[in-house]
Amino acid sequence: MSMEALPEGWKGMASIRPQDLVFTLFGEYLLRGREAVPVAALIRLLSPFGLLEGDVRTVLSRMVGKGWLVAGRGGRRGRYALSAAGRRLLEAGEARIYQPRWDEPWDGQWYVLAYSIPESRRSLRDRLRVRLAWLGFGSLGNGLWISPHDVDAEVRDLAEWFGLEDRLEAFRGPAVAFTDAAHLVRTCWDLPGINRRYEAFIRRWAPAYTKYRTAVPAGAADPETCFALRFRLMHEYREFPLLDPYLPRVLLPPDWGGECAAHLFRVFHDLLIEPADAHVDTVLRAASERSGADARARRRPAKAGR
Repeated sequence: MSMEALPEGWKGMASIRPQDLVFTLFGEYLLRGREAVPVAALIRLLSPFGLLEGDVRTVLSRMVGKGWLVAGRGGRRGRYALSAAGRRLLEAGEARIYQPRWDEPWDGQWYVLAYSIPESRRSLRDRLRVRLAWLGFGSLGNGLWISPHDVDAEVRDLAEWFGLEDRLEAFRGPAVAFTDAAHLVRTCWDLPGINRRYEAFIRRWAPAYTKYRTAVPAGAADPETCFALRFRLMHEYREFPLLDPYLPRVLLPPDWGGECAAHLFRVFHDLLIEPADAHVDTVLRAASERSGADARARRRPAKAGR
């Protein structure tokens, strides 16, 4: 695989958490499969991103401990699959990526959430804040958060998950005095900062798309390189649902780069699907065949005299 094909800024990924790389691999390439994946295949597929065999085995074990993966499904050792919780997490992220809420109509109402969590439970409070940001909430300060979306069902699930039913208060209605929508948006979300991230994404990936737009249809693109490109494309783009509240279009600035970035992501991603999937299929098939051969060798009786 030629590293020259990769966008500048993605040639070294040592600072990326191994767990995030595993999530990207399962979310992008293995989410649809229900079969557990041989560890040898996971090691091979993660090797282009700087993870050694020991690193992969360690992070897989830790993710099993956290409940994101399950090991040895169906009695098959040396294999890993998504747990139910891991699958739900990745499916929720996929929905945010492919179904942004920019085009949802806005009725002018705000969903307001207040919480009261003592300092002694700071860790829980911090985890709640992360999940609220994931849902698109913005903070007004002092435990008060708002969203232009009707997220009542999601908040109820969140309250049940964290056991906070008696710590949350929720309301929905219009702003009636002393403020306007533009002021609330400026207060609660850093849209200029998010827009700069979108513009940087476009600058990084547009040249690569231009290069591969003709190479892939012509069969001139190496499948392993396409796999790495698509992996890195998704790995970078999947950060946006953590940053972007996906406000209704009427609340966004006129120079918003999110839509252009989303279009570039989708067309480049779709371009790379066939050769990238072909590489993953080759690696999975080779690992399964090797695993089967090893299992047969272990079952074979020893020859007489040995």
